[in-house]
Amino acid sequence: MSTDPYAWIEQSLATIHKTNWYRSVQTIEGLPGAIIQMAGRSLINFASNDYLGLAGDERLIQAAVAATQTYGTGSTGSRLLSGHRELHRELESAIAILKQTEAALVFSSGYLANLGTIAALVDKRDLILSDRYNHSCLKNGAILSSATIIEYPHSDILFLKTQLEQRDRYRRCLIMTDSVFSMDGDLCPLPELMNLATQFNCMLLIDEAHATGIFSNGAGCVEHFNLTGSPLIQVGTLSKALGSLGGYVAGSAALIDFLRNRAASWIYTTALSPADTAAAIVATSIIQQEPERRQQLWRNISYLKQLITQELPQLKLLPSESPIVSLQLADAATALKVGSQLKEAGIFAPAIRPPTVPTSRIRFSVMATHEPAHIEKLIETLCKISF
Repeated sequence: MSTDPYAWIEQSLATIHKTNWYRSVQTIEGLPGAIIQMAGRSLINFASNDYLGLAGDERLIQAAVAATQTYGTGSTGSRLLSGHRELHRELESAIAILKQTEAALVFSSGYLANLGTIAALVDKRDLILSDRYNHSCLKNGAILSSATIIEYPHSDILFLKTQLEQRDRYRRCLIMTDSVFSMDGDLCPLPELMNLATQFNCMLLIDEAHATGIFSNGAGCVEHFNLTGSPLIQVGTLSKALGSLGGYVAGSAALIDFLRNRAASWIYTTALSPADTAAAIVATSIIQQEPERRQQLWRNISYLKQLITQELPQLKLLPSESPIVSLQLADAATALKVGSQLKEAGIFAPAIRPPTVPTSRIRFSVMATHEPAHIEKLIETLCKISF
């Protein structure tokens, strides 16, 4: 028997390597965008969540610089102590206006927003019904809450209704779902979920991380499905289409006031930095004032799907209604091979493997700043790869 209490770590790493699940970072140099620099090479970037191309926008950069010069590099404390700045209030007001809710609360990341919100809303006396394909932050927020958790099959409304009909012994019930599922690209059946929440007197939390800035006028899937003003909890991130960092919760004034007093991941965390806050304020303005960015994004999505249908009908694409287009592959080894061949050809779209996803894939993220030639190069390269 080993006397080293850490010996299991090397054994676990060996297993990770053997199953082709091993991960390591890849350094991107310079500004983000449709073209990135990596190890001295220019690559077409199909792996970014910067859907509107704002992360490298000069207006966001200058806002971040100005905020740093005025307020410093860090917020120095939690919002309830020394960390609050007027910028935070401005951003929360801007998010509430964008989402058309009474109020909003900004967290230091989208992950923290979900952890804190879920754990504050329910506890061991309550029930959580969670889509099986929900993001890790939703799942871990549920675990942290100590509530009973039932994962329903992906977007299965009938199964969900059956569970709700049997929920009598629980005090509260929270249904939670991604609006855009981050690894497949499909949308949740939000109108049906809202109907069930109303019928069975449940809370409904929707994570708009991959929808904010993208759908309708930029407010996300709630607006897309004409459910603006409905009694639900909207969580999201500032780090994708908004090109910054941080998370938010948007909803009723009472909800936001409650979370200020009960969400541990907000109360006990240093406030979002001035630079990130200022950049996000500018981003919320841009996505409302420049709809042409969103329009160009959807043209690019349509063009990519059109070319795949025409040139590569044999490929197995997962159903998608978003900028996320996933090519399902047989196994992790195949995904790694395809990702490597794409990179050799000048395209960055790394393999996504278990345990992140149930089946291995290459996940293409479309951006507004992609040019037709970028998309055509991707299709041309895929046509040369043997699957």
